[in-house]
Amino acid sequence: MNTTPLPISFLKRMLAVCLLLALLLMISAFLGLSIGSAGQNMKQVLAVLFGHGERDPTTANILWRIRLPRVFLAALVGSTLSLGGLVFQALLRNSLAEPYILGISGGSAVGAITGILLGLSRFPGVASLAFAGSMLTLFPVLAVGSGRAAMRKDALVLAGVMVNAFCSSAIMFLLSLTQDSRLHNILFWLMGDLSLSDPNQVLVLALTLFPCFALLFLLARPMNLLLMGEDTAANLGVNVRLISIVLLVVTSFMVSATVCHSGLLGFVGLVMPHLLRLSFGPDHRLLVPACILGGGAYLVLCDLLSRSLPAQGEMPVGVITAMIGAPLFIFLLQRSKP
Repeated sequence: MNTTPLPISFLKRMLAVCLLLALLLMISAFLGLSIGSAGQNMKQVLAVLFGHGERDPTTANILWRIRLPRVFLAALVGSTLSLGGLVFQALLRNSLAEPYILGISGGSAVGAITGILLGLSRFPGVASLAFAGSMLTLFPVLAVGSGRAAMRKDALVLAGVMVNAFCSSAIMFLLSLTQDSRLHNILFWLMGDLSLSDPNQVLVLALTLFPCFALLFLLARPMNLLLMGEDTAANLGVNVRLISIVLLVVTSFMVSATVCHSGLLGFVGLVMPHLLRLSFGPDHRLLVPACILGGGAYLVLCDLLSRSLPAQGEMPVGVITAMIGAPLFIFLLQRSKP
């Protein structure tokens, strides 16, 4: 791996981009903490957060026990799915690749539901089965999409569609075996649900994901070289097979870990990498931290919309991400035609 120091100009640009996106994430998080059905105003929220003025015990309880874990979970899931889409697009050299479209999220959901029905603990039981499900769906997709370069993009998309269809059938079969109160909760969770954000489980998820984020940042330069083709990357000193395996396994593990907590959230890994690539260029040394910060802010805002738009209750956040991402996917698919 190349250890050449980064140019000062690049470091300054990276710092500026990270500060900008970190500010966006903090604003999104503050809005997520401030807006909700309980009706607190921003002054009350600031009093609780910074300890100034009169602190309402009810507001403090809502913020620390309900909203903060949910905002933190949304940021973690958004970061993971955005980063997962970036990695798959670099590894497969396909602008349409992302965990949901390739069926990785669907396979994770099948494994997670199996673990839930078996009564396993969320971690490590359900998480382990979700990871196994993601790996079982990953290999057939890659096998189908590994043909001629001209067919690779269409083959990957079609393979992902077929794997998603199979996973949907498997999910319906598992749900047909469920006759108790868990059925409604599982159905809502499948549409993307961040309401069951337990603080302890969110902390475990964060401790699981942060080392993965750091590893992917260290592999940003090999991802840049993989975009030039496997032969070129190998000639420039990249162990293509090892790097590819590490990227696939780490990304699938991250996605499966988040699916256990959030259900199926489509197109996050498609929207954010494209938006950030258009804004800041193709260098993964910049895009990896940008996806972590920008993807987190994006899903926090989507979750805020899912809680705010309905007059009563809330809608699954997956509805919002699909409404934004599906039209973009159709646009990109149309533009990719020769």
